Amino acid sequence: MRIKEHPILGFKPRETIKFTFDGKTYQGLAGDTVASALHAAGVRKLSESIHRKRPRGFYCAIGNCASCNMIVNGAPNVRTCITPLEEGMDVRMQHGKGRVE
Repeated sequence: MRIKEHPILGFKPRETIKFTFDGKTYQGLAGDTVASALHAAGVRKLSESIHRKRPRGFYCAIGNCASCNMIVNGAPNVRTCITPLEEGMDVRMQHGKGRVE
């Protein structure tokens, strides 16, 4: 799901970063946010609405909404669209208000 070639822009090689999402290992690239790395890997559902459990995905990409809130390294309510990806991050889908059980 990444653009690899573009008629105007050039893309320099970037370091590969490994992380886990709900226990499965994924790879992103240096400079990715958590949400953009998941989107590039084909993950579209990042969280659920609190009451009706409807899927939420990558929406505003600037940290204004709560559609990308996830549990990152044990911390709930992390806005993953603005959180830089780091090696070894443990990312989990957030259900409800993000209480860690």
